[in-house]
Amino acid sequence: MAMFDKFQSRLNLTGEVKTLTAIRIGAGRSTSPISSDLPVIRDAEGSPYIPGSSFKGVLRSYVESILRSIANHRHIVCNPTDNAKQCITREEMKLLREKRNDQLILEKTCWACQLFGSLWYASKLQIRDLHVQPNIWFDQYQQRDGVAIDRDTETSSDRKLYDYEVVPAGVVFDFHAIVDNAEDWQLGMLYLGLSAFEKGELTIGGGSSRGLGAIELSINSTSYIDKHHIVQYLTDDDYEDEDADWEPWVKTFRTKINQQLEAN
Repeated sequence: MAMFDKFQSRLNLTGEVKTLTAIRIGAGRSTSPISSDLPVIRDAEGSPYIPGSSFKGVLRSYVESILRSIANHRHIVCNPTDNAKQCITREEMKLLREKRNDQLILEKTCWACQLFGSLWYASKLQIRDLHVQPNIWFDQYQQRDGVAIDRDTETSSDRKLYDYEVVPAGVVFDFHAIVDNAEDWQLGMLYLGLSAFEKGELTIGGGSSRGLGAIELSINSTSYIDKHHIVQYLTDDDYEDEDADWEPWVKTFRTKINQQLEAN
């Protein structure tokens, strides 16, 4: 199992994310009397962006849902919010650290945490903040009206009108992700999650029940370098990374799934 103390491989992904519907990633309630009650998050230049953590969170949740359908076991996919259902509980981690056996800790870490990270293990996947392409952005923010619903009467509450801000459909954000030292099966698992974004099947941000948040990922470049080519990569200005071929990685992940199912 690859660690981070030496270079094993790096996968670079670049592309675009296009909003299929309006999206809303909130910045909290505004106190300004002239702005929307619920503005969207902005960068330092006042343009909207999609936090890499938000994209990664949706991606991880989707991959975890796939893993749970395969084998709902904490050493395959854990529940980090429940100590008893974590791949390594606090009590188990205390004993493992006393033994100072890092390899055993890695082996007990669930599949999802091995790729996306945990309290004790750094993520192999980095997703940078997705910034809007400046040549197509001219402050096209939209404001929509909302009303709070009284759940007892199932009618609108008096004096509970508000407005919220959205980024409209058709806006394009730049996408860049890096995967360091991942096993082949982990890259195959990652592909299953990214392919759902490519098909426009996942949503991001708030208001998905109201039709917000649909996005579509287009990966334009996938470059891969392994330890056998690192010296050439660092010393040869004309060196070009290999274009990544996802199929062998997906096959490796399928093999790992089949082995797990046979073991059960």
